[in-house]
Amino acid sequence: MVMVTRLLNLLHRRYRQPCQVIGTGSWTSSVYAGNPDVADVWSFHRHLPFVFDRAWRPVRRALRASAPGPIYVCERHHRQLPRIRRLLWLSGVDPARCLYLTDPGPAHLVDRLVQLGTRTPAALRAADYPVPALATVAGPRLQVLAAERAACDRWLSTNGWSGRPLVLLQPGNHRSMGLRRARWRRRKVDDKWWPLEHWAQLLQRIHAYRRDTVLILRGAREEVPMLEEIRAMANVATAVVVGNTLRELFALAAVAHSMISVDTGPAHAAAALSVPLVVLYGAEAPQQWLPRSPDGTPVRAVGGPPNSTRADQIPVEVVFEAWRALAEEQAQHLSGGPVRLLRS
Repeated sequence: MVMVTRLLNLLHRRYRQPCQVIGTGSWTSSVYAGNPDVADVWSFHRHLPFVFDRAWRPVRRALRASAPGPIYVCERHHRQLPRIRRLLWLSGVDPARCLYLTDPGPAHLVDRLVQLGTRTPAALRAADYPVPALATVAGPRLQVLAAERAACDRWLSTNGWSGRPLVLLQPGNHRSMGLRRARWRRRKVDDKWWPLEHWAQLLQRIHAYRRDTVLILRGAREEVPMLEEIRAMANVATAVVVGNTLRELFALAAVAHSMISVDTGPAHAAAALSVPLVVLYGAEAPQQWLPRSPDGTPVRAVGGPPNSTRADQIPVEVVFEAWRALAEEQAQHLSGGPVRLLRS
């Protein structure tokens, strides 16, 4: 949903109206809050039949009212596509209004989404809706509301962290939040899992390198016990645990120095908010999934095929060196010259 924001900007500019977004999951509306390219957002439950979902009636009305406007389907999972086609059919949508994300295409999903946005449904004339120069299309990008920034600033000030570099660490992914998280951890079948002791050692390395840095272990509230385990192992005075919501994460990321994360949604959010980022990969290929920044802020991948197929195969030193190089690159950029970060 974060990567789709670049497509939304393209479509907004091309058709001269903000988009209406239909998604799944309770967090969908939160992702697009404040986005000028989005007019409305509806979210379906992932597993409830859509005709029993409260979103069904307003979505059906919106689809009918939007005729003959275009419909771009960004879902690519084969299990979800039949459900989407049924939803469109029951809404009486003309198939000539619809376009689907198809294979083959560019390797990276953002580029494939942009390619989708340059196509025109059969029901419309391409000449009536010229494609803007792709170099001018913004995103992926997210917005932080003024009230959210103010709340984050107050929180940082209350804790005495204002003006100090904040490094966010995201150890968890969707498997560490779900009801089966204990089973995933016990069986060691989560390819995105980086051992807790590795995170603890990484905290120690970063703290030794820059003692003024506040190390924020963040995650959903369900992940707080896991994060507390890491903090206890590391025994670093400047390490703290934060269980926050998606919008609170956006506000915190907007003022962060950098982030280190497994391959998961919050990493894409950080990149979309221009946070320098290191991402640990398991079985997924960075060539397809590496987060994108709207203004070229550095994003570095470690692990992933062909070098590795599990995050726990990545040494602590490799992650630390990737972050240190990122931090030094950021310092050089901010200073305008070849300056290295000094050890505190």
